[in-house]
Amino acid sequence: MKKLILALAALAISVPAIAEEQFSMSTGFDYSTGKYGTATSTDILYIPVIGKYQSDSLTFKLTVPYLSVTGTGNVVPGVGPLPMSMGTPLAIGNPTNSTKSTTNSGVGDVTASVGYNVYDGETISFDLFGNVKFGTADVNKGLGTGKNDYSAQLDGYYSLSSTTLFATAGYKIYGAPAGVNLNSVPYGSIGISQKISNESSVGIMLDMLQSPSATGADQKDVTAYISQKFTPHFKVQVNAMKGFSNGSPDFGGGAMITGIF
Repeated sequence: MKKLILALAALAISVPAIAEEQFSMSTGFDYSTGKYGTATSTDILYIPVIGKYQSDSLTFKLTVPYLSVTGTGNVVPGVGPLPMSMGTPLAIGNPTNSTKSTTNSGVGDVTASVGYNVYDGETISFDLFGNVKFGTADVNKGLGTGKNDYSAQLDGYYSLSSTTLFATAGYKIYGAPAGVNLNSVPYGSIGISQKISNESSVGIMLDMLQSPSATGADQKDVTAYISQKFTPHFKVQVNAMKGFSNGSPDFGGGAMITGIF
């Protein structure tokens, strides 16, 4: 599943900082399925509510998600497969290492982000973001690690006429429960967005994330999306994703609606 990250909001391509205040609310869903290098599939439904406030060069964003995970309990959203023999709460979803699939759901990990536009040129812009993922997901249901994660990233944009090239380079520090070793890892993305009209745009992006766990694999997946603005204050975006490594879902898709106030 995408990092919130790198979450779904990452697909709503940011633009250089605005010179006035703006508040937006987004919601939708993201569904993904994959084996993540294991013998059975894990299905993840992710439904976020995202609030974003922009003022001059500053951006504040808060994401509160709902999660539903169907699987054997050894794949943790945002982390990947973890060994089930460590005697940690993460093993409760599958305490006997059986292949029986169960469904667990509840509030996911809340993420708060603060961004600053460090450079806003005529064609090039750079934003620096700091992110905190709070361990609010129920660890006993296998919905998270129960620990906070911290990350910092630099987003760059190069615009030429109706085409925008964008890239992200970041570094994430994982919090790990007792008995589990999670490494701090780099991540990144690169993509292109093309305006079809003043109301429509399409894009494609490649996401990459080094696995924080020795039992997992690096993530590599491609997402294509289309965004349609129906009014100056309302837009809809749909996306489809294909994974190209054991660390990624096999495939996924979703939709987001955004209201701008």
